[in-house]
Amino acid sequence: MTFPIVNNLAVLVAGVVIFVLGGLWYSPVLFAKRWVALTGKSEAEMKAGAGSMPLNYLFVFLCGLVTAWVLAVVIGNSAPASAKDGAIVGALCWLGFAGATSFGTALFSGKPKALWLIDSGFNLVSFVVAGIILALWR
Repeated sequence: MTFPIVNNLAVLVAGVVIFVLGGLWYSPVLFAKRWVALTGKSEAEMKAGAGSMPLNYLFVFLCGLVTAWVLAVVIGNSAPASAKDGAIVGALCWLGFAGATSFGTALFSGKPKALWLIDSGFNLVSFVVAGIILALWR
């Protein structure tokens, strides 16, 4: 298998967008309070168990870059021609890889469905937005 050449600048931008979207998604503006409540932990417990926050943010950013790069490879092999095509590829990748596997894990771990919806909703929006960026900026 040969990997297609990807636009590394587009991957970087998509990774940054995923990171920023995560900051907004899990902020008090959107889902922070509900998300914390659904975890069954207090904010103090969450902060105490979070470890090194700068390192966590770095790893989360790197995860966004990995997601963007793999999506760029998939898009490079499927040749989408429009923002709609990129969104569809992103949504299909979420459905087949992130959505389905995280739902199965949530079922057996006892994770509240609403918590899965918040987390998985973030992933879906991230995949779709990154798919659009990567399809348009090849």
